[in-house]
Amino acid sequence: MTDNSIKNKLYHIIFEAETPSGKLFDIVLLITIFLSVICVILESVADIKIQYGDVLQNLEWFFTILFTIEYFMRIYIVKKPIKYIFSFMGLVDLLAIIPTYLMFIADLHHLTIIRSIRLIRIFRIFHLSSYVRGGQTMLFALRRSLPKIIVFLMSIVLLVIVLGTLMYIIEGPMGENNPGFEDIPNSMYWAIVTLTTVGYGSAVPITALGKFLASIIMILGYGIIAVPTGIVSAAIVSNKINPNTFRCDSCLSEGHDPHSKFCKECGEEFS
Repeated sequence: MTDNSIKNKLYHIIFEAETPSGKLFDIVLLITIFLSVICVILESVADIKIQYGDVLQNLEWFFTILFTIEYFMRIYIVKKPIKYIFSFMGLVDLLAIIPTYLMFIADLHHLTIIRSIRLIRIFRIFHLSSYVRGGQTMLFALRRSLPKIIVFLMSIVLLVIVLGTLMYIIEGPMGENNPGFEDIPNSMYWAIVTLTTVGYGSAVPITALGKFLASIIMILGYGIIAVPTGIVSAAIVSNKINPNTFRCDSCLSEGHDPHSKFCKECGEEFS
């Protein structure tokens, strides 16, 4: 059996979720990820760790070895291993196994909580499976919306600074010396809590002008929640109009148009 035929067979199993072997691989991987994360969660409970610590540690090594084999298989299969290694999912795959080995080399148990990042790997299964294609649509929409969302978040940061400064002037030492607004950072924290409609109630304006400004901020909060929803919704609708996108086999990036000649991430020429 040639090297290329082995790669092709492994590719169909690991990356082609439409095939029976691919579906089975995805199901086994999904179960393994959930079980490994459950072990991480249980290990954080002191009583369980005292009683079943050895069992959990053995299971952790079992899962880590499985994920390590899978990680190197993916490197072996893809056309451009370096692109995969430094891709988002490649880094997630690496972070899923590194903490266990670090724990073995040195006493770095506090890093083992990073293992819970394995849950992110479920998204790989989601976008490969036809019956959860909605997950792919959502991820693609978020990616397309990212520049607009960044501009929106920068505007929110600016708004929080302005509102926090105003509340500091009105309610702080320069005004009524309200304890919740003794400095600008605390006033900004109050503005964030109010804008997001959380409202802990730890700081409350007492002046008429402060209450008026707080009312305006509360009303703005509802609109702020709606804006990113509208941005992502527009991207989802746009994706549904042209859903025939495909994945680059070299770097595994999604969302390429049917007529694309080159990958927008790694520059690979499509055949």
